[in-house]
Amino acid sequence: MNFLEFAVWGSYLTCMGIYLANIGMSSYIGYFFGMQGIVSIFMPALMGIIADRWIQAQRLLGICHLFAGIFMFAAAYYGYVQGSNATFSILFTLYSFSVAFYMPTLALSNSVAYQSLIQSGQDTIKDFPPIRIFGTIGFICAMWFVDLLGYKSTYSQFVTSGVLSIILFLYTFALPRCPIAKRNQANNVVDALGLRAFSLFKQKKMAIFFIFSMLLGVSLQITNAFATPFIESFKSLPDYAGTFGVKYPVILYSLSQISETLCILMIPFFMKRYGIKNVMLIAMFAWVFRFGLLGLGNPGEGVWMFLLSMVIYGVAFDFFNISGSLFVDKSTDPTLRSSAQGLFMLMTNGIGATLGSFVAQGVVNANTVNNQTDWASCWGLFAGYAFVVGISFAFIFRPKKERVQA
Repeated sequence: MNFLEFAVWGSYLTCMGIYLANIGMSSYIGYFFGMQGIVSIFMPALMGIIADRWIQAQRLLGICHLFAGIFMFAAAYYGYVQGSNATFSILFTLYSFSVAFYMPTLALSNSVAYQSLIQSGQDTIKDFPPIRIFGTIGFICAMWFVDLLGYKSTYSQFVTSGVLSIILFLYTFALPRCPIAKRNQANNVVDALGLRAFSLFKQKKMAIFFIFSMLLGVSLQITNAFATPFIESFKSLPDYAGTFGVKYPVILYSLSQISETLCILMIPFFMKRYGIKNVMLIAMFAWVFRFGLLGLGNPGEGVWMFLLSMVIYGVAFDFFNISGSLFVDKSTDPTLRSSAQGLFMLMTNGIGATLGSFVAQGVVNANTVNNQTDWASCWGLFAGYAFVVGISFAFIFRPKKERVQA
């Protein structure tokens, strides 16, 4: 399940910017990535509520992938027919419907995994990270597939994603059943709509955690949207045109996901030893180095900075995204498992990623003159933002001295 879940995303997430630039939509890259955030503001929470109260989570996971795949096929067909004459409005609309159904599956797949592990008597903190590794492996395999076959600059990346979505839809019929929470008669509108997960904001610890999750979520899509177009931009410089990174920017970028596979295994130790605050702080400052090294490096003699940035990404992403999901699961009532995960997705991949995508596009546009972008300034600004968020989190988030037990 995890392999297919993230292979669907990996087919286009890191190379869509190259395709959009290839058909003359480089100034709209931020909008496409921003849409992932916009739909994450409400769709994961909505689907989480449905999974908690009406439809089994594994069944809803399959339904979402079915529609995500259909709309991704439609986007691919439109790109095939129109080529470089494709209009932003139509391609963006078809793509938007696809991601509207895909983004909730990130939280739903977590809920299915946690519930399945609990049903089999396993510990989510110990046993989930090694399983989650297969999601990253799927992401990497999809990235390499589209790059080696030359799909990174064509609509074929959407076809790949659509095929994988349909395969996962079929596979969900083989997944364990996830029971729906028993419902007492609703006493108020909040209970009737299943919105009790939002009551977590009444707890100071959780409110601060979710707010900083949003602020850190701003960083999530920046490199996904602009890293590969940035690396490929070096092809216009003779000294770098023949380098491996310029020829295969998606494969170079995939080192970030390879790093994830190792960092996921480190999560149980760090969560037990240092607690959620310190793990989150490590992630925040890892983003500082992630952006800074991209700004300072190049595909030639400075390629070691690119490589180090890719390695650091594993810490930046996993220590925030996976640890945060585990923290939410351990800090909420089991009857709110799916909706609480949806709320976490809303704050990170929803509000945070939306702000990040649009602001990042604005920063890139502001630093672009005559189709030449001052990338060093862009990455420097992104690194500065991550640094400020990290310092603020260190002083404001003060949970009780507790550890997530492993």
